[in-house]
Amino acid sequence: MSSEGSIVGGRYRLDQPIGRGRAGIVWLAFDTRLLRTVAMKRMYLPVGLPPDRAEQAKAVVIQEGKDAAKFEHATAIKVYDVLPDGPDVWLVMEYIPSRGMSTFLAEHGRLTAEQAAALGIMLGRALAAMHEAGVVHRTVEPGTVLLADDGGVKLTDIGITGGGASPAYRAPEVARGEPATSASDVFSLGATLYTAVEGVPPFGEDGESSERPPQTAGPLAGALRKMLRAEPDARPTMADTVRSLGAITEGRQTAFIPPTAPAMPTVPASMPMPTQQAPQQPVPQFAQHQPPQYQPPQQYAPPTQQYSPAPAAPAATKSSDTRKWLITAGAVVAAILIGVLFAELFLI
Repeated sequence: MSSEGSIVGGRYRLDQPIGRGRAGIVWLAFDTRLLRTVAMKRMYLPVGLPPDRAEQAKAVVIQEGKDAAKFEHATAIKVYDVLPDGPDVWLVMEYIPSRGMSTFLAEHGRLTAEQAAALGIMLGRALAAMHEAGVVHRTVEPGTVLLADDGGVKLTDIGITGGGASPAYRAPEVARGEPATSASDVFSLGATLYTAVEGVPPFGEDGESSERPPQTAGPLAGALRKMLRAEPDARPTMADTVRSLGAITEGRQTAFIPPTAPAMPTVPASMPMPTQQAPQQPVPQFAQHQPPQYQPPQQYAPPTQQYSPAPAAPAATKSSDTRKWLITAGAVVAAILIGVLFAELFLI
């Protein structure tokens, strides 16, 4: 039985309990070899199994711990080590002063739609990175979301089955016994964000009640409905979910249908189309950004000030000017000739 002051694996000293997860108590511990504070949790192992099955279950949780240790993200608790110790298996993790999301909501109440969208963006980015790395979280719920004292957000129990997610946040296909997938994480995140803004899970604590229509989710309601679709293939991907939540924080409420969401079923031709009334306040449309089109270089253009040349003189005016010029030239020539004759008369 674990207790304060116990040494686990000949290295880690259990100092005090700091929380309780699905798998049991989370301990504040001290690494006597590297001289650092860590968090430790004994991983969930079914009790009462035959020896061969017990060893098989132990091997499974050890592998889960090794897989979790391979993943690193700013919004994920780092796993340092997975440590067998007698019949137990311990997970050694980084210690972040924080409180669970469930505790926070119980103390401070629900989040606004914008706060929940911002929280979903941080969690969604970490989950999208996990999915790209081939890792499925499996147990996204308020109990695995840590709100750090410095304002950060951390996901814990990455890839750790731990007895399974709480029924209220378990995707329908997982509840049917199918393996968890990235689409299951989308559902669980949707249920977690729903609880953050509504105060209760969308399908009740047992996950089997009728869907409760969101009442205070506001602009987040459309995105949540798509994340909570019963069929996994009908849900958006985690990456597209992040884009939809980002649109909410930016005040754009037209981005709730991400590219990966399937088209709505068409109405048969034999079925009359329902008439729709135009809303009193139409949803604003946002023009998509278009890249600038290439324009070939142009020749030099004159300044913007337009130059208007003087109008051409009429033909009659040009003829009159010519006659005046000839008369003037003739007068000059005549004056020269008179001067020459005058000089010859008086000088001879």
